[in-house]
Amino acid sequence: MSRSVFRGVLCVLAVLAGGLSNAWAAEITPAAPQPHLPRPDGKPADMTKPVQVFILLGQSNMVGLGKVKGKDISLEHAVKEKKKYQYLVDDAGAWTERKDVRFVQYMSGKGPLRNEWMTVAGGNLGPEYGLGHLLGNAIDAPVMILKCCIGNRSLGWDLAPPGSERFEFVIKDKAGVEKKMVYAGYKDKPNSWEMDPAKGLKTEPAPWVDKNGKPIDWYAGKQWDSDIGDAKKALADLEKHYPGAKGYAVAGFFFWQGEKDAGDPGLAAKYEENLVRFIKQLRKEFNAPNAKFVLATMGESVKGGTGLGSQVLAGHLAVDGATGKYPEFQGNVATIYTNPMAQGGSGNGHYGGKAEVYMDVGEAMGQAMVELLRGVK
Repeated sequence: MSRSVFRGVLCVLAVLAGGLSNAWAAEITPAAPQPHLPRPDGKPADMTKPVQVFILLGQSNMVGLGKVKGKDISLEHAVKEKKKYQYLVDDAGAWTERKDVRFVQYMSGKGPLRNEWMTVAGGNLGPEYGLGHLLGNAIDAPVMILKCCIGNRSLGWDLAPPGSERFEFVIKDKAGVEKKMVYAGYKDKPNSWEMDPAKGLKTEPAPWVDKNGKPIDWYAGKQWDSDIGDAKKALADLEKHYPGAKGYAVAGFFFWQGEKDAGDPGLAAKYEENLVRFIKQLRKEFNAPNAKFVLATMGESVKGGTGLGSQVLAGHLAVDGATGKYPEFQGNVATIYTNPMAQGGSGNGHYGGKAEVYMDVGEAMGQAMVELLRGVK
């Protein structure tokens, strides 16, 4: 092994052990996957400490559509044939189980769908295994990975938090005619409606009904209400979700989302503004002003690109605490640029179900969170 490679391995291990100097810390790229993680030792966490809770939010790729079983694209293939992510299996090839990291999952009021010590189970995976092992290795306290999300949800409509306001946006209809539209604020419905020039943003929409005339039971922010409600429900019954817990603290949030907003010109244009509000409102909602926030971009979005997806990417990059536009996010928000990990796949295509994409993104997000928690610059 060359000196440079050996030094890189030691650097990774030092991060996990907590003994990294600031000089060496600067050499670790937050978006780089970590292939040399140690296997979990099977020991419980220090249960005298509060559970450190990390809430996972987003849409379908955060829910997770990577394949656990199967051929070339599966996690089984990556681990057993390509010998990647060896911390996920023991010497006999069985999936390891962490006794210091709890994985809990809810979805739109249903759950817990998962409520167990972290181990590979089920048919699909998201980024939780990669980020969960990074956090478990770095934190002595109990860790809970709390996933509350569902697919096909936009930040500017379904996940709009309280405080989201109506805004004006000009669209072109199928005939090419420009129309001023009012886009919904929190609790409004539908997503948008044509503006009355005399009333402006105070224009009220017609009743929103289905083809049978029945009112549609949806509104701006309904998925926010559902996901945040699920997270609070889980935390209110902490003993059920983390046996033996002595209190908790919401330490961070993970977010992987953007595909649906990239399909609507108004929402894409407002993505950055909506994302800033989302981050701030999350911290307020959980009374966690110092909670860190790590997000991943859409894998198909390339820096310097064009189109609606590029507007969403610009919003993702704008909030990064190291290179973005918001001084208040320095040291507490990190953006993971996932295009190099996407293997040519797209978020809308769920990266072809390739487990490696979900694992690599998860590891990168986890590493970024560890660095934020440690104050590494």
